[in-house]
Amino acid sequence: MDPDSTLDAARRQIAACPDEASLKQIERDYVGKKGVVAAMLAEIPKLDPDARKAHGQKANALKQAILELVAERQQAFAATKLDAARRADDFDPTLPPPAALRGSLHPITQVTRELEDLFLSMGYEVVDGPEVELDHYNFEALNITKDHPARDSQDTFYCDDVGRLVLRTHTSPVQIRAMERREPPFRVVAPGRVFRQETTDASHDHTFYQMEGLVVGKDISVAHLIGAMKTLLRGIFGRDLDVRLRPGHFPFVEPGFELDARCPFCEAGCSVCKRTTWIELLPCGLVHPNVLRAGGVDPEEWSGFAFGLGLSRLVMLRHGIDDVRHLLDGDLRFLEQF
Repeated sequence: MDPDSTLDAARRQIAACPDEASLKQIERDYVGKKGVVAAMLAEIPKLDPDARKAHGQKANALKQAILELVAERQQAFAATKLDAARRADDFDPTLPPPAALRGSLHPITQVTRELEDLFLSMGYEVVDGPEVELDHYNFEALNITKDHPARDSQDTFYCDDVGRLVLRTHTSPVQIRAMERREPPFRVVAPGRVFRQETTDASHDHTFYQMEGLVVGKDISVAHLIGAMKTLLRGIFGRDLDVRLRPGHFPFVEPGFELDARCPFCEAGCSVCKRTTWIELLPCGLVHPNVLRAGGVDPEEWSGFAFGLGLSRLVMLRHGIDDVRHLLDGDLRFLEQF
């Protein structure tokens, strides 16, 4: 089979081709799975070893040449079709083109950016940390030892056989990394994705978003913590809300608290606040001395407070979303609402 004569025959057929359907058939006849080029390539094992390379090169060159001829003919068909449309009686060149489809920011991204702007205005720095984290940063440096029961409640995804690498279960490891890289005083927030191995339902998912906050300075007290949280809530809900602190135990803070805020959606109780008029928002507290030491900060000279804000929960509260799984399932019918 002579490649030159085959190419000439293909050129004549493509040039005489009357429509796109016929062009597709010619393309299949020459470069399809059962076409002329495929037959040439099938002959290679039957040839002498010295002739195989040259034969294969000719077959590939023929295929490329035919594909280029097909592409040129397709462009000619497209140009003819466009020209016919322009000559149609109902064609109006002054009409605007169809509007391009535009996406939008995910609701979690929207809230994250709002909070980043808020904390930047308060003098905080936005920092980040790895999602695949060392056990040291995710647990031990945060005063969560290997036998601590808090590890059981985290239900960790381990990434290796020895338990050294984990998918971070919270954004708190960024606390330690921030202290290692900065000299006090400083203020940082760290938004990010976290992972926990648990059964998914309307209020739980294996992947969700948090924002960690850390302030280290001289003589930091609970009053500083409350002031920062009130400013945070004012930025989120657009008005001042009453807050209260309930005792809470977390290995990385001492004392530790659960911060509640008055429900911004009701006065006498609603389904959001479970008829209590209070919404549980975030754990917080003064940074434990052991955590300060793990980050290279002297607890005798410096103190600080930390908090962990659930961004996924905050988005659900703001928009009245009743199932956390909607946030990550990629359903455009849901996301287009934002």
